[in-house]
Amino acid sequence: MKSPSPALHFNTFGNSWLLLSQLPTFSTAAKIRVALTVVLFLCSTSINVSMLWSVTKRFQRKPHLRILLVNLAVADLLITFVVMPLDAVWNVTVQWYAGDLACRLLMFFKLAAMYACSFVTVVISLDRWAAILHPLRVSRAKRKNKTMLCVAWALSFLLAVPQMFVFHTVSRSQPTHFIQCATVGSFGAHWQETLYNMFTFSGLFLVPLLVMVLCYSRILVEISRKMTQANKSFRLRCSHNNIPQIRLRTLKMSAITILTFVACWTPYYLLGLWYWFSPEMLTQEQVPPSLGHIFFLFGLLSTCLDPLVYCFCSSRYRAGRKLAKAPSARMASGRASTVNNSIFSNGTHP
Repeated sequence: MKSPSPALHFNTFGNSWLLLSQLPTFSTAAKIRVALTVVLFLCSTSINVSMLWSVTKRFQRKPHLRILLVNLAVADLLITFVVMPLDAVWNVTVQWYAGDLACRLLMFFKLAAMYACSFVTVVISLDRWAAILHPLRVSRAKRKNKTMLCVAWALSFLLAVPQMFVFHTVSRSQPTHFIQCATVGSFGAHWQETLYNMFTFSGLFLVPLLVMVLCYSRILVEISRKMTQANKSFRLRCSHNNIPQIRLRTLKMSAITILTFVACWTPYYLLGLWYWFSPEMLTQEQVPPSLGHIFFLFGLLSTCLDPLVYCFCSSRYRAGRKLAKAPSARMASGRASTVNNSIFSNGTHP
């Protein structure tokens, strides 16, 4: 029997070996997962380290932007150096050999890393919202971003603390002695475990997604409103191409940011929801184990895509800013200039 991986995040995944008649094995699907995890580890390390170097060199005059991108890279590297090695080694060893203390601590750091990645993305969305809706407050952006980032990191580690109490080593003597890091016995009833999983799911996925959608929706509404005003006042003097291009770039940036987050993590979390409410699917083999491997790897892929998305959007914004300074664009003044400044000031990332 091909067994589900012991190293998935959700508690139902981690306890799945108790529901199976055979113990987990290092299956072919798990071997492929480990190989791909190593590839993602190397890619994520190189991309995020390059991003750190690039940000510190190119954004000297934009400290409020630099601090956001640095924290994004650090959060991705935390997943790279905690979640990926843990997942790969655990799939190879199948059972847990590191002891009870390591079980609790590693589960804590694993969830904290995942929280941090989501929360830093939320902070970037809030920064974009403030930059476009309140462009005159750029002088306070650095201090505000530092405050939001401190809150994001503090919440990441605070919300991960329960992991140290619900996870522990559990042993099984039949058919052979087997030790696993799981949540067995930590909850008095199944609904309590489901409630904890739902709380974690909301913090990692639902709430960040909701905030991003609201922020970027509000941004697009504000840009459309200002562009409409600019068109009415400067229809004959403004370039007819610049405004639609600006709006299109912002729309693409928003869509890529949200779609990357959704595409990488939605399949994994949906599978987790199915496991929570239908744990019998493990014993009935309703879903091939390889599907869980694929979905988790999709989630890890976000650590490689995040830097690429934000750097791509930044370069497009810098190009757009140069376009706005062209002679044809300089013909516009007054509110048209205010519109461009509100879009391109206070940062060049989503």
